[in-house]
Amino acid sequence: MKTAWIWTVLKAFIVVVCGIGGYFITAQIDYFNAYSWAPFAGSFIAGIIASIVIALENVIRKLPLKRILGGTLGLIIGLFIARLIGGSFTSLHNPTVQVSIYVILCCLFGYIGTVLGSIKFAELTPSLPWFSKGGFVKASGSVPKILDTSVIIDGRVLDVVEAGFLEGPLVVPDFVLQELQHIADSQDQLRRAKGRRGLDILKRLQESKQVEVRIDRHSVKEGTDVDAKLVNLALRLQAKILTNDANLAKVAEVNGIQVLNMHRLAHAMRPAVLPGEVLKLQILREGREQGQGIAYLEDGTMVVVENASKYLGKEVEVSVTSVLQTPVGRMIFTALKTPDDGRQH
Repeated sequence: MKTAWIWTVLKAFIVVVCGIGGYFITAQIDYFNAYSWAPFAGSFIAGIIASIVIALENVIRKLPLKRILGGTLGLIIGLFIARLIGGSFTSLHNPTVQVSIYVILCCLFGYIGTVLGSIKFAELTPSLPWFSKGGFVKASGSVPKILDTSVIIDGRVLDVVEAGFLEGPLVVPDFVLQELQHIADSQDQLRRAKGRRGLDILKRLQESKQVEVRIDRHSVKEGTDVDAKLVNLALRLQAKILTNDANLAKVAEVNGIQVLNMHRLAHAMRPAVLPGEVLKLQILREGREQGQGIAYLEDGTMVVVENASKYLGKEVEVSVTSVLQTPVGRMIFTALKTPDDGRQH
């Protein structure tokens, strides 16, 4: 709160200084000496220009460093070209025409240089090994991660961020935000609850001090569905995609995009269980086969216990016999350690 107050005072000071400077500059111009109100008008215009520049701060903060560098370089080249072309009009004897032509050339070539520089420089940097592997890209921070709808609704990304294992910036495309809003307005109660949970998770991510969250409002013309837009946006930003959608992950990997899958992370973080290890578990329900009992580890892994259906609701001591990795997760097969282990403790 104190820091925000200091920044507000600093911005107001800059506007005042620029206003005073505009007053004295206008007062020193002989052409305006006949107008008593001219210095005040100059002060007002200078203050307005300063306010506009300060307001652009929020836009500049959201731009990637490569776009800023490319736009600046393009602007310099554009102004240089405008200067060269403007030199050919020095033979004109009318100073007003000369200045007007030079201003028009600066506006046109400065704009073209800024736009082309910001776009083409981002395309050029992957071919520059030093820039992309150890230079400005690393200095500006880590690679952006684009969040899709599934991973926001899932919510585990918030826990990973708060634990400090995920660096930003995290990018939420505008079309993903619209999809979340559409789900939150659904007539189906379950979908509506998921959508509202996703919006709540996103708000908590924005409030978190652990990571920067950006809302990307640039339109993505290529592709009609959300998955295609995510892939195209990741290619444009050279970003990773954070998702739980297996189909999206496959499409992204085919396009050379690195995918961070929360399900894979959860599976990787599960504690290792080896054959012969002894566990204490509570039998919660019967299994498919006769006599089998089903229990679960704390991380949700299903454990099949042979000859344990009669101990339903009781805690037993079991020995791991084998571990099976399936497409949907891991299954652990166990057997009662001794005949008396079905007694509740």
